Amino acid sequence: MAPEVKVEVTHKETIKQSSATPHHLKTVNLSVFDQLVPQIYIPLLLFYPSNNSGGVKNIDHHRSLVAERSKLLKKSLREALTHFYPLAGEFQYNVSISCNDHGAAFFDAQVNCPISNILDKPDLGMLWKLLPSGHTSYLLQVQANFFECGGLAIGVNISHKVADASTMSKFINSWAAIAFGSASTSDYVVPPAEYGVAASLFPPVDFLNRPPTPSGSANSGIKEKCITRRFLFDASKIAALKSKAATTTVPNPTRVEVVSALIWKCAAEASRSNFGLVRPSAWCQTVNMRKVLVSPLAGKDLLGNVVGLVAAKTADISEADDHDLRSLVTILRKGIEEFKENYRNGVSGESLCQLFMEIVNLIKRNDIDSYSCTSWCRFPFYGSNFGWGKPSWVFTSSVDSKNIIILMDTKDGDGLEASLTLKEEDMTKFENNKELLEYASLNPSVI
Repeated sequence: MAPEVKVEVTHKETIKQSSATPHHLKTVNLSVFDQLVPQIYIPLLLFYPSNNSGGVKNIDHHRSLVAERSKLLKKSLREALTHFYPLAGEFQYNVSISCNDHGAAFFDAQVNCPISNILDKPDLGMLWKLLPSGHTSYLLQVQANFFECGGLAIGVNISHKVADASTMSKFINSWAAIAFGSASTSDYVVPPAEYGVAASLFPPVDFLNRPPTPSGSANSGIKEKCITRRFLFDASKIAALKSKAATTTVPNPTRVEVVSALIWKCAAEASRSNFGLVRPSAWCQTVNMRKVLVSPLAGKDLLGNVVGLVAAKTADISEADDHDLRSLVTILRKGIEEFKENYRNGVSGESLCQLFMEIVNLIKRNDIDSYSCTSWCRFPFYGSNFGWGKPSWVFTSSVDSKNIIILMDTKDGDGLEASLTLKEEDMTKFENNKELLEYASLNPSVI
């Protein structure tokens, strides 16, 4: 029997910026987008196997390697925080970030196994141990996990109040470029003045300026037992799925559209089977507003949160086509196109609040199955090279709440990974769905 895998934190430290934040940058106001996102942390794991095929030569070599990499990560993080200074600040209710150089939490940890033990058959419970936890006074938390073989996994938790996936990817790549000493560092590192632009374009709304709701209190009732699974859709399976889902209306569906439609279809079938009746359903998709807005000021470099929400409902199609794959792809595309048309020229705080509340109320309804999906596809997490190569695997997961889906690229950029959380009884049916398993593999090896 294999020994239990243990993760032991060996050192804790607060990392401060290499240069103090100037007085005129001490406060960054939240935009209305920042106000509306929940006060949760976004998790990320980047895995770097040892590039030495012979592994670690001896214990002294291992200690030297760990000390060298830990020092490099901390030194480069100090410099990165000088540019991304709000990440080292403190959250001030739902109004602003106090950029007071509070710092980021950094943990060194030792893992008593080779990194291949984790990558061969990823276990969600084990992966969570590689993430920093319990230090919510910091907006940014990092855990460097050093494996016996010389491999490394960098775990990051970042407050959603200061970053969405776009901002997080820019920060990670900037930090990595600084560590690597890359000549392309300027491609990632942002001028300090870029912070606060989102708040000037999308000002905060007064009625949201209140102390944050304690975690979990927004949802009333008994917490349902949920389970999270990881599914892989490789490029060849996605190509077959695209062919199956294509219509005259949507002749060239995207990877995200066809995988989303298949997950939606199979999850709705699982729910129907357990309820014993036909239930309407909805798919709520986050949208990167940077790609929607046509204003040059509201372009790709806006930092913080710049996300919208789109809801597609089965009520929008005929009952005969209810939960047909092609019909679901069609209404997903229709929802995105209508959203782009409605908001391409901008969005007011009031209309954005109304949109968010409509979707929140939709998710809370008991007479409809609602699924919430976030796509991290095309964000360049796999490009983050700290000096020992690009990551072999990048992982994120949804919070422990039902009907949450996160989509992410595979390393080759053509496949998709889905992290999916459903009620336990729904997942039992979902993960055995024959149509799903034609296109998806359940938690395959990363190696």
